[in-house]
Amino acid sequence: MGKPKRDDNFPAGPVSLKTLAAYLDLDPATVSVVLNQVPGRSIPEATRERIRKAALKFNYEPSFLARSLRNRRTMTIGILVPVLADGYHAEVMTGIGDRLLEEKYFYFIAHHRHRTDLIEQYPRMLINRGAEGLIAIDTNLVDKLPFPVVSVAGHRRISGVTSVELDHHRAAELSLRHLYDLGHRTIAVMRGQPYSSDSDARWQGIVEVARDLGLSIRPELTIQLEKDLTSPELGYPVVEQLLAHHRRFTAVISFNDIAAIGCIRALHDSGLRVPQDVSVVGFDDIKEAAFQTPSLTTIRQPLHKMGELAVELLLQQLRRSGAKIVPQVAVEPELVVRESTGPSRLRRRKASSTRPVCNVSSAGGSYSNSRRNTE
Repeated sequence: MGKPKRDDNFPAGPVSLKTLAAYLDLDPATVSVVLNQVPGRSIPEATRERIRKAALKFNYEPSFLARSLRNRRTMTIGILVPVLADGYHAEVMTGIGDRLLEEKYFYFIAHHRHRTDLIEQYPRMLINRGAEGLIAIDTNLVDKLPFPVVSVAGHRRISGVTSVELDHHRAAELSLRHLYDLGHRTIAVMRGQPYSSDSDARWQGIVEVARDLGLSIRPELTIQLEKDLTSPELGYPVVEQLLAHHRRFTAVISFNDIAAIGCIRALHDSGLRVPQDVSVVGFDDIKEAAFQTPSLTTIRQPLHKMGELAVELLLQQLRRSGAKIVPQVAVEPELVVRESTGPSRLRRRKASSTRPVCNVSSAGGSYSNSRRNTE
């Protein structure tokens, strides 16, 4: 369907509010009230319909910028994120976007690749372009900012910023206890990249829980991620190098699911089976985790919920000037057990050695159960 034809007597070019009002022989304020859907004004429905038809006919759109300046509201939020193509960040952004959509907010996204210069510049650039507040995902903010800010996985304490964070100590308890109960005592641990805001908190949780369980985190079995990658290639070479040095381990705790997928491939290419030879635990529970072969045991972060929660906290600040800002809101992790973890080899050998053995007597064919113990 094409656009309605313009009136031959109507001026060419963009149509202003005053021009449209003159054409309708109405006060510009009346036209503005109708087209901007301002409540509380008594205007006959016939007049309202005439204004709407004229606006459609002449392709008139109310000036959002002018309305924003009058109301001092742009209904726009800025979002800072390191990358745009990663499962973790995409899930959090989806939660943010869905909630902002419900609240009829628009949003800008800027990705910074963990560059400190952009992390310093982008917040003010977004605000100067109309954003009323900011949500920062996995971003190490540097300074206090003079506008409402909520971070997701920020960890650094900054005055005036609310941080939505996973309980990483609880996550370490879930992952290490799961492996411990399966008989694993020699566990390789993958540390996150130094620039990732989750790295230190996740590592600290693992160290504390391992100490409580009496497990030793051996330096030669600690893998340090360095590359800024969002594909399984992140975890492949570091595990390949670990195997090349003939390190012995029965399980791996990965920094995230993407790296865990690369880890599983490296183990497979080295002739090791998961979980029969090595168990692997991921982190995040991205959508791909359930569809790998084997499917990935992982720590689930409620990523969509964390995005929604960040929006709620930011809108509370925008709606209530001077509202008390909570420095931190913790969310609970969940262990999702799938196919990539199983009993250690030692545990399996012990289990097989204690199976009942049938001893048949030479007389009468009777038998008795006995257990062999090879410990």
